Amino acid sequence: MKRMFTRMLMLLLAFTTISYSSIAAVSPSSTEPDPAKVKAAVAEFKSLSKKEKNERISKLKTVIKDFKATKPAGDASTNTVLLVILALLLPPLAVYLHEGEINSKFWIDLILSLLFFVPGVIYALIVVLGS
Repeated sequence: MKRMFTRMLMLLLAFTTISYSSIAAVSPSSTEPDPAKVKAAVAEFKSLSKKEKNERISKLKTVIKDFKATKPAGDASTNTVLLVILALLLPPLAVYLHEGEINSKFWIDLILSLLFFVPGVIYALIVVLGS
């Protein structure tokens, strides 16, 4: 995410006219900008008046705000999806990976899974999806 915003800043400095569609079209796998162009753009930015600098910065803020608004809000991360699948197959392992250590939640889930598998799965899902 930080790398993407850095690229967006570089693109803002490299081009004098900026539109949201031109920034959205840049893929994360694109190549780095030419260092000579970046140096020239930075020099041009430094030569601008304070009012022009503020205008460009406000354009950047609106572009970032638009980008954050268009990105999906409620997507589950890959990590959570994998932990849920693992909680269905091996509940104690899912709890261990979620917590990062062997603690009381792990031991409770291990006992529940050994005695009755379904309560172990339910407890693992509660732990993984609860936080």
